[in-house]
Parts: sequence; structure tokens; C-alpha cells
Amino acid sequence: MEKFLIVGLGNPGAEYHETRHNVGWMVADAFAAQHKVTFEDKRYGYLAETSVKGRKLFVLKPTTYMNLSGNAVRYWLEKENIPTEHLLVIVDDLAFPLGKMRLRGNGSNGGHNGLGHIQQLIGEKYARLRIGIGSEFQRGGQVDWVLSKFSDEDKKVLEPLIDTACEVIKSFVLAGIDRTMNQFNKK
Repeated sequence: MEKFLIVGLGNPGAEYHETRHNVGWMVADAFAAQHKVTFEDKRYGYLAETSVKGRKLFVLKPTTYMNLSGNAVRYWLEKENIPTEHLLVIVDDLAFPLGKMRLRGNGSNGGHNGLGHIQQLIGEKYARLRIGIGSEFQRGGQVDWVLSKFSDEDKKVLEPLIDTACEVIKSFVLAGIDRTMNQFNKK
């Protein structure tokens, strides 16, 4: 059975719940809910297991804090013997407006500390789904912005995006990165 690691980046703790920086966790939660599986507190993170048409999925919400996300990713890839081509990381992105997302098969970390740490440990060749959180903050206000909660108006834009991100995960697992990029990057 082919195995996949789906990682929603975020930070543990009530103060980070549903903040812009935790949009990866929000997608992981939604995907787990769709598949009626729950997260268990495991090494380096919360882990849920499910399957999609004969493929085993490990859905991970690292508890290492963003800057050390690579520790959790590397551990679970090695523990479950999952190739990096079967890794999908879901992450917030300041460079995109709220409502936009983009899937890539590899590339730079774009200044994102979570992606940066993952790349230090496993390289750049893994898929990442970047979800726009906007950048409506004053100079020097980036940290406060990413740790702020979504407004009710923002949630109206975000909720269908999270549903689409769950579809991206299924497509990535079933159809592969190239077909999934062709299908979802056009929207």
C-alpha cells in the first residue's frame, strides 16, 4: 500500500488556534473531519491516519512550533518509510491575498520559517500547498498579522478555500502532483 504524509503547518496552543499562521492545521482538521478520523498525540505532533482508495495517509499537525517543523516531517517520513515525493505540506503564505492558493512540486521556502526548516532537513523536492492569508499590515507588523485571528468576513472566503484544499490533498494522492497542479492552480 502506498503511503503519503500530509502535513498542515501551525503552532500548538490555544493562543494560536485559528490564527492566520495555523491555516495548515485548519486544513488538516477539515480533512480529518471529512474522513471521520481523529488526531492522536504522537511524537512531534498530532497524527491522524486514514486511507483514500487503497492509499494510506498520515495527516500530521506538528507540535514542534513552526520554526522546527522539519523535525516532525523528517521523523514521520523516516518512521513510515514514506518517499519525499509522497509528502504534501500545507502552509500559510503572506505573498498571496486571502482566497488564493498555489500548489508546487518543489521550490524555495519563500521566507517561510516552517518551510525553511523542512528544507534544511530534507531538501526542496517536496510538494507544498501555499494558502494566501493576505498582507494587510503596517511595516513591522508581520508577526502580529500572522498570529491574528481571521475576521468573520475572512472566514467566508477561507471556508470554501479549505474545502478546495481538501480536494487538492485527495487529488495529490490519487492523480499525482502534475495533474493536481494543472487542475487546481488554474482556479
